[in-house]
Amino acid sequence: VQLQASGGGLVQAGGSLRLSCAASGVTFRRYQMGWFRQAPGKEREFVAVIRWSATTYYTDAVKGRFTISRDNAKNTVYLQMNSLKPEDTAVYYCAASDVSGSAWPPARYDYWGQGTLVTVSS
Repeated sequence: VQLQASGGGLVQAGGSLRLSCAASGVTFRRYQMGWFRQAPGKEREFVAVIRWSATTYYTDAVKGRFTISRDNAKNTVYLQMNSLKPEDTAVYYCAASDVSGSAWPPARYDYWGQGTLVTVSS
């Protein structure tokens, strides 16, 4: 099983990025997919999750700015990030869980991508 995250980069505050996470080796449509992030010196935190039913949840800090979506035909989950702020700077990780339910804690997830760095300059 592999999760390959991509799309990170350097962007100015107020800008946008779209992260992608391509999955292989799993029956993707059955998995709950999450995005997490970890800033330097901080704990990993939940960002967004999309269940197999397409129900979505977000942490309060990103509501109204980020959108998680999935394309089951492409085995890919996306995170569209708009109105980016310097405090969004972090390594972003995608994760897959074969159990639908709570988005937290990270231990609920069976597989993790390698992370993609997002840097937002002020």
